[in-house]
Amino acid sequence: MVGYEAGRTPVADEADRGPRPGTGSGRARALTDPLGIVDRMPLRCELDPETTPELLDSVCALWTDVSNAGGAVGFVPPVVKDDIRPELLKHLAAMTEGRTRLLLGRDEDGAVAATAFFTFNTHRLMRHWCWLYTVMVHPSHQGKGYGRALMAAAEDAARTMDGIRGIRLTCRGGTGADLFYGRCGYKEVGRVPGAIKVADDDFRDDVTMWLPLN
Repeated sequence: MVGYEAGRTPVADEADRGPRPGTGSGRARALTDPLGIVDRMPLRCELDPETTPELLDSVCALWTDVSNAGGAVGFVPPVVKDDIRPELLKHLAAMTEGRTRLLLGRDEDGAVAATAFFTFNTHRLMRHWCWLYTVMVHPSHQGKGYGRALMAAAEDAARTMDGIRGIRLTCRGGTGADLFYGRCGYKEVGRVPGAIKVADDDFRDDVTMWLPLN
């Protein structure tokens, strides 16, 4: 699998498309690095990596660690890998069918450090944009610029996808994620107050963000 360095500052997780290359397709594309800052953010990203059992276990562990650190990626802590695995297998099934593609980020030691999943729309009127789900960076890498690098890689990857003219994602209110995505060039285009229940007395907004790929 040929990878690429994700180190460009972007200028700008929460519907499916017909068959597309899925896992192990070897279609990773090189990112540009006009600011020359790869060395400061050594996150190596791969689009459509080979989904070996070892890789899937590493992604499951990442998802577990992010959830237990309070990350808003579909779960409320505490969780264990067995809680996460069924959701990961749903992603894998969609990847096998070509409806979802995985963007994987590795740290300087080659360990799985970040993920984002593209999901494509099947509706004929919405095939020109895609969803971005389960955007994660391991808690041990917080503050290194990996999040910005991952979002830059996602933007660049989406630009290589035929007909895709925008990226849509949702995030949980009250986490600061909407502010982060805003710094990455996304614009808030919708908000449903209290749509996410994380505890009996804790309801969060469901925020929709949009990035046009002009």
